[in-house]
Amino acid sequence: MLRLLTDEQISPAVAKEARKRLRRIDIVAMRDWEGGHFLAASDEMVLQEAHKQKLTLVTFDLRTIPPLLRLWAEHGIDHSGVILMDNRTFAQNDIGGLVDALCSVWKARADLEWRNEVIYLSR
Repeated sequence: MLRLLTDEQISPAVAKEARKRLRRIDIVAMRDWEGGHFLAASDEMVLQEAHKQKLTLVTFDLRTIPPLLRLWAEHGIDHSGVILMDNRTFAQNDIGGLVDALCSVWKARADLEWRNEVIYLSR
């Protein structure tokens, strides 16, 4: 089952609005997850804890996350999925666009296995 964790670069309003639009979506904002304990934590720490909780990370971080995922793949380290996006596809303040896209992904792929899955979110 797909469970989403939006990183700290994504407004908590995205998770809030997604839950309003699609009541069954399982989505949490980094600020609200674990009492905000992982705000400003390393990518490794976030992905490790997200994996323990079977959460798929949603992030704009194309600079550090993809290289980390490649390194983990080389070393056989699992994660619970990552959904990547960038500012060419979505503005970070495009709450409605992000909500639409994440709800679409959730509707289409909520029941699939997200272990080590990486997708690039587009409109």
